[in-house]
Amino acid sequence: MITRTIVLNFPKNLTKEPVTYRLVKDYDLMFNILKAKIKQDEQGMLVIQLKGKEKNMELGMEYLTSIGIIWENLSQGIKWDDRKCIHCSACTSVCPSKALDVDRKTMYVNFDNEKCIACELCLSACSFKAITLDI
Repeated sequence: MITRTIVLNFPKNLTKEPVTYRLVKDYDLMFNILKAKIKQDEQGMLVIQLKGKEKNMELGMEYLTSIGIIWENLSQGIKWDDRKCIHCSACTSVCPSKALDVDRKTMYVNFDNEKCIACELCLSACSFKAITLDI
């Protein structure tokens, strides 16, 4: 099994199509929606994390391309600078994936890049700019 985080850009004529359903049903891929901005008859954007067999992933990506969805691997992530962090833990309360978490013994904030879904909620929570986009 492999995991991939991708950004899907929907042309407005495809916003009514059951794209995620097809990825599950036809290609046996599991998905987690990380961010979505989709309105009917307008261009849409969806950030999803896909998990499945490598061959199924390849076929699923080919399907997306064939119907006109432009997709790309998520090219940015979150960068945490522990030298700027004062461990106030404000970021941990907004982190849905618990990538930013507090060690209760030391009361220090820790960042687990593997858990990060790049939702960007932590950016505005950090007043000390210890969290930035890693482009």
